[in-house]
Amino acid sequence: MAIGTDVLNSLNGTSSAGTGTTSGTNKNDSSAQAVQDRFLKLLVAQLNNQDPMNPLDNAQMTSQIAQLNTVTGIENLNSTVNNVLAQMASMQALQGAAMVGHDVLTEGSALQVTDKVGRGGFDLATNADNVKVQVRTAGGTLVDTIDMGGLAAGRHAFEWDATKYSGSEALTFTVMPTASNTAVTATALQRTRVEGVSNDNNVLTLQLAGGKTLPYSSVKAIL
Repeated sequence: MAIGTDVLNSLNGTSSAGTGTTSGTNKNDSSAQAVQDRFLKLLVAQLNNQDPMNPLDNAQMTSQIAQLNTVTGIENLNSTVNNVLAQMASMQALQGAAMVGHDVLTEGSALQVTDKVGRGGFDLATNADNVKVQVRTAGGTLVDTIDMGGLAAGRHAFEWDATKYSGSEALTFTVMPTASNTAVTATALQRTRVEGVSNDNNVLTLQLAGGKTLPYSSVKAIL
């Protein structure tokens, strides 16, 4: 009798032993306890229906019991890992709550204007001989240019006197760095205020000013 095939079938909720057939009460129940119950029922059925001239091999039975322990161990491990992930997500949400009311840096070119001061930032891939930041309206009209001079590679912040702008359109900025008249790669970073946090499917999500949402993994810095 091929005990291996029957055991694998039993873990799915059905098995055959000898000429009889045994079905699990709940085929879709894959909990560790249900797997154990099905295995024991199968084992009893096999013992009752074994050929007296060719009884079950003890080594086979031991091997299948070892397989059962492995399946049960994996089930318990999965449960433990899920519990740990849930606890970590809860801790992350509590830590994220401390971000409410603070600004964060994320990739983007929207210019934050607070108390008549525009603020933003950028990352330079390499050193730049000269860096200019152009402030424009959402429609593309140039409002002002900030000359920041030479800057080293890395992260930089800038401020702009927003009293120079009397319009009502939202503003954006463009970073234009050069080195020996060659363009330098720059990544614009916008500042946004965090107004709330939530935990969606174990992913910490930030609610930002203006109604936008953003996963915590997209945050470059907390200010």
